[in-house]
Amino acid sequence: MKREKYLVTSALPYANGHLHIGHVAGAYLPADIFVRFQKLLGNDVIYICGTDENGAPISIKAEAEGKTPREIVDHYHDSIVKSFQELEIDFDNFSGTARPEHTKISQKFFLNLLKAGYIIQKTTQQLYCEHDKRFLADRYIEGTCPYCGAEGARGDQCDACGKLIDAMKLIDPKCKICGNTPIVKETTNWYIELPKFEKPLREWLKTKIYWKENVLNFIMSWLNEGLIERSITRDLNWGIPVPLDDAEGKVLYVWFDAPIGYLSSTVEWAKDLGTPDRWKDYWLDPNTKLIHFLGKDNIPFHTIIWPSMLMEQDEEYVLPHDVPANEYLNIKGKQTSTSRNYAIWVRDFVKYFKPEFLRYYLAAIAPETKDSDFSWEDFQSKINNELANILGNLANRVFTFVNKYFDGVIEKPQKLSQLSENTLDEAHKLVNEVKECYENYRVRKAVKLIMDIARSGNKYFDETKPWFAVKTDKAAASETLYVCAKLLRIISIVFSPVLPKAMKKLRAMMNLTTPLAWNELNNPLQKTALGTIEPLFRKITDKEVKEQNDLLDKQSCFAPAFEHKPEIEYDDFTKIELRVVKVIAAETIPKAKKLLKLKIDCAGEIRQVIAGISQYYKPEDLIGKQVVLLMNLKPRKLMGLESQGMILAANSKDGIAVIVPEKDVPEGSEVL
Repeated sequence: MKREKYLVTSALPYANGHLHIGHVAGAYLPADIFVRFQKLLGNDVIYICGTDENGAPISIKAEAEGKTPREIVDHYHDSIVKSFQELEIDFDNFSGTARPEHTKISQKFFLNLLKAGYIIQKTTQQLYCEHDKRFLADRYIEGTCPYCGAEGARGDQCDACGKLIDAMKLIDPKCKICGNTPIVKETTNWYIELPKFEKPLREWLKTKIYWKENVLNFIMSWLNEGLIERSITRDLNWGIPVPLDDAEGKVLYVWFDAPIGYLSSTVEWAKDLGTPDRWKDYWLDPNTKLIHFLGKDNIPFHTIIWPSMLMEQDEEYVLPHDVPANEYLNIKGKQTSTSRNYAIWVRDFVKYFKPEFLRYYLAAIAPETKDSDFSWEDFQSKINNELANILGNLANRVFTFVNKYFDGVIEKPQKLSQLSENTLDEAHKLVNEVKECYENYRVRKAVKLIMDIARSGNKYFDETKPWFAVKTDKAAASETLYVCAKLLRIISIVFSPVLPKAMKKLRAMMNLTTPLAWNELNNPLQKTALGTIEPLFRKITDKEVKEQNDLLDKQSCFAPAFEHKPEIEYDDFTKIELRVVKVIAAETIPKAKKLLKLKIDCAGEIRQVIAGISQYYKPEDLIGKQVVLLMNLKPRKLMGLESQGMILAANSKDGIAVIVPEKDVPEGSEVL
């Protein structure tokens, strides 16, 4: 049988944050499962990835944390690699785009397109921040989407509707660094002329009738709206320099150089193997099936811009064979938001649960054709009611019975009953369906079908009642155990792409020592002596679910930690008189643990205010300080002393903090 050749990639994760489960569900677990399946078949497949280390997201993170871009890249690259290792996402090579080899190849791509006449230089108007003295690259700008009206749209794309955006069309744009409104200023950049690629792209896409419907619909809507010239350089101080003499301060746009990371990572892989030209066996072989796994927000870059870039190089690179993009994974009905810390981070998940629990659950709810929803209650249900109660229960009851009545040995019967034959035949039919699902990226259905095999094993065990048969017909009981063992061996093979460690454990309990391979399914199960038996899966408790929900609510900025007071009318608010005043004297009050007596000067008007802040401020800390006073609060007596107003202060878990103006202003100034 001819071996097929696959080059599989996943979208490069930005090296500006940790890995969360939404990333895993969209681009990495589906790819890892597909690669493991292809290796089971004996096909020639390599899995290539790396971190996206250039562009504005890295610069923004560096500025926010007071570090260099290099420090940010190194820190998060290592964090992401560790998370992948914990989840057993197994790459043949995992590189990064801030490496010399990648720079060299990316600049070559740019020059080849320029030489072929597909890149032009244009002077355009761009948003410029006067406060920060810089042109604002796409991700330094946020505003309202001009297409769908969603807030928080970036200067390059709206995550709400998926459309690419010209930053100049953003409504009410703001600089992400300082929050100020930018001005418009001229700058020069280089653009790829995508309209020139429309005809070859359409011809190429005619051959992709097997692509997922959501992907094809996305692409055709783009093409039908009309391709436009797209800028492929930016005014930034971090990234790959544009390799031209008149391009000082310009770098390649991150979405130009990022997909080239698949190629540069493969080149790195070949060099590390000591066979530097081996990358050509994949990228330059027309028989190679190049498959990009990614989230739906990356569809246009991988199906329009990236193929266009590949078409006009000095090498005949393979074009994408398939782009099985997935939808989004939400959490409890809300979209994952890293800015609001509304996410479940892989590094946190593995502190509490086995990584394979996450692999199973994300495969079982994979967002293949529509958004999926993660909840801790559903996670518990799937682990307990499926993995533990169905598959784990089948293994436990079979192995326990074998040890108790057959000295730990499973014998092959001379002949199988019709029920046994039917049970195994049905299992093999399900295996064929599982194979078809893996081939077509339908992991969700594959998981259900595999669990159906385990369900059939439990049903068969119950129907044959070996606990009765062992007393009167030990051969019949032995046959039951053999058939169930065959089902477990089938599961250990077909489930290994999803649960590699658990299936390795299952095979060890059955003393299956042959290398994992799909064709093992055709071999008979011989006499088997069991190894050490232990529970295959544990259950998730209600207490654990509550703890995880509490952690999610606590870390998230979505859920306010307070209740709002009733709304008031604007006219009510205008009755409030707030003014800046100066504290000219302060002293403690005998027998009062919390109160200070303050003398306040409001432009010559002297007042006495009693403030409950002595636990947080000494009198000398306040003298000479400007504060904000609610002037028209009706006077009241505290500890027999009249208070003629109220000092404004913030009340937090860390205590009381008096509100003070950012800079000195004349006493009596009204606070608006």
